[in-house]
Amino acid sequence: MKIFKFTSFIRKSFMTNQEHIIDAEGKSLGRVATEAAILLRGKNDATFERHIAGTAKVKVINASKIKLLNNKLNTKYYKHYSGYPGGMKKEMMAQVVTKKGYGEVFRKAIYGMLPGNKLRPLMMKNLTILD
Repeated sequence: MKIFKFTSFIRKSFMTNQEHIIDAEGKSLGRVATEAAILLRGKNDATFERHIAGTAKVKVINASKIKLLNNKLNTKYYKHYSGYPGGMKKEMMAQVVTKKGYGEVFRKAIYGMLPGNKLRPLMMKNLTILD
């Protein structure tokens, strides 16, 4: 006896384009980033499919007014390794903030929370960060 399992697929035309605004004032970086990543991925919708990029647009406002604890600006490093000997590049969070602002810090945090496949760049296009 064979059991057949039928699955239903949601078309993109049925997915709604929602716009979410997240106020980051007084909140920690990780809490706001996880909330934005969930909304970008579309996991809050009843029509969530893991192989379809979410269509929701997310705006993060007041990014420069986040709450950072324990001298994080001077202790957190962003690392990038080129693959060659001596190719490790390290940059402190304070340097990233002075060069590119708090928006880049949010962008890196949210980018790391999204799945590492071809859908990630599509989801990141729906993110806008305002200082």
